[in-house]
Amino acid sequence: MTDLAKTRKRKVRKKARSHRRQKKVPKWALYGMSLLAVLACVALVIFTYQAQDADNTATADTTSSTTISDQITINFIESIGKSARQIAAQNDLYASVMIAQAILESNSGQSALSQAPNYNFFGIKGNYNGQSVTMKTWEDDGSGNAYTIDAQFRSYGSQAESLEDYAQFLQKDIYAGVHKSNTTSYKDATAALTGTYATDTSYGTKLNRLIEQYGLTVYDSW
Repeated sequence: MTDLAKTRKRKVRKKARSHRRQKKVPKWALYGMSLLAVLACVALVIFTYQAQDADNTATADTTSSTTISDQITINFIESIGKSARQIAAQNDLYASVMIAQAILESNSGQSALSQAPNYNFFGIKGNYNGQSVTMKTWEDDGSGNAYTIDAQFRSYGSQAESLEDYAQFLQKDIYAGVHKSNTTSYKDATAALTGTYATDTSYGTKLNRLIEQYGLTVYDSW
C-alpha cells in the first residue's frame, strides 16, 4: 500500500471516530432524561387519581343526598299510607293522589306547616275549628310566574284530623272531577286538581311523577 493510500485511510478512520464521539450522549444527560420521564409518569398518575377521586366523591355525595331524600319520603308515605287508604276509600277518592299531594304540599312532612302543632299536610288555607296559623306561601299567577304571599292556614291537632279534613274539603262541587266515580284513572283526578286546588300550572304533572316514582297506586286498592 502506498504512503498516500495509508494517509487517506488514517484520515477516514479519524473522521469516523470523531463522528462517533460527536453522536455519543453524555451519561448525565441520559440520567436527566430518564428522571424527567419518571416524574412525568408520576404526575400523570397523581392527576388521574385526583380526578377519579373527585368524580367519585361528587357521585357519592349526590347518591347519598338522593338516598336520604328518598328515605324521608318513603318513611312519610308509610306513616300516612294506611290511614290515607281507608279515608280515601270512604270518600270516593284516590289514596295515591291524596298521598302524592301530602308529599308535595308538605315536602314529605318536613315543612313547618306540616309538623306539630299544625299538622297541615295539604296546605289548606283558612281555619279548622277556629285554629289557624299565618305563613308565607308561593303562588302562581297562572302564567308560570311565582310570587310569595302571607296566608292563613288551617291548624290541626293530629295527622288524622289533617287527612280527614282534606277528604271533606274535596267534597266541594269544584272538586267533583277528582272523585273516583267521575274519573277513569288517577291522572284524571290530578288534572282536575290543576288550576282548582293549586294555582301551579304544572301541579298535575308533579303529582303524577310522585305517584309513579313511589308506586302509590297500591294504596288505591281497598
